[in-house]
Amino acid sequence: MENNSRDTIEINENEVFNKDNLNKIREYINEKSKEQSAAEKIELEILAIKFKMEDYINESSSKKEMQIFDFVKLYLKTLNIRQKKLATVFEMQDSNLYKYLKGERKLNVDIVFKLSSFSNTQPELWYYIQTRNELNAVLKEKDRLNSYKKYSYKNLV
Repeated sequence: MENNSRDTIEINENEVFNKDNLNKIREYINEKSKEQSAAEKIELEILAIKFKMEDYINESSSKKEMQIFDFVKLYLKTLNIRQKKLATVFEMQDSNLYKYLKGERKLNVDIVFKLSSFSNTQPELWYYIQTRNELNAVLKEKDRLNSYKKYSYKNLV
């Protein structure tokens, strides 16, 4: 059996990601971006928001806590829609919707499915954000967190 090994070529990171090449990549991306329709640009913006939501959920420590409202605002801005219009579409009063979005009221299945349908995301995503924020709030309260230690199985055995 013949050995077909080739000489390996080491690629220096600086050769690939130098200023000239990065500028060429930027130019290429800008040119391709100009060719996109308005609908395609909106789709990409919406996808980017979804990725931001997923990143927020998966980060163990976030610099800034984000509410459901923060993500909905990104969708509204991208789609050039006002919150009042969204409330109308959701068949609810604006003030009521605002309380859900700001976390003053817990999300329910109805609101979650409306948000999910509106944003074309999985319903779980919205619950994950709410749950992450609730857990972070408890984790910040050391006394409250310590009060749960009494429920350990170790205290029963």
